[in-house]
Amino acid sequence: MSGFNNVNVTELQAMLAQGRIRLVDVRTDAEIARGVIPGSTSLPLHMLPMRLHELDSAVPTVFYCQMGGRSAQAAAFAAAQGIAEVYNLQGGIAAWIQAGQVVAQ
Repeated sequence: MSGFNNVNVTELQAMLAQGRIRLVDVRTDAEIARGVIPGSTSLPLHMLPMRLHELDSAVPTVFYCQMGGRSAQAAAFAAAQGIAEVYNLQGGIAAWIQAGQVVAQ
């Protein structure tokens, strides 16, 4: 069992509309410079073990990366460390862009 759930772009949009979720971008600074999902926080995957304490375990957390692989690793790690409600954006920001959603600089 992975300890997290995958969400698609439509599900993420609904979660964002409801509010009270944390959206975490685990990509590198160079990738982030090409654009982010509005409202996200940057926390590169390699920094997650050292900065996990910055995440409020009471707030549902959605991780994303470029395609969904690294964010799945981040979600599994966070869930294993006790973050209760953890999600991975399937397809990452690439799926977000493909769905025609806004990307901020």
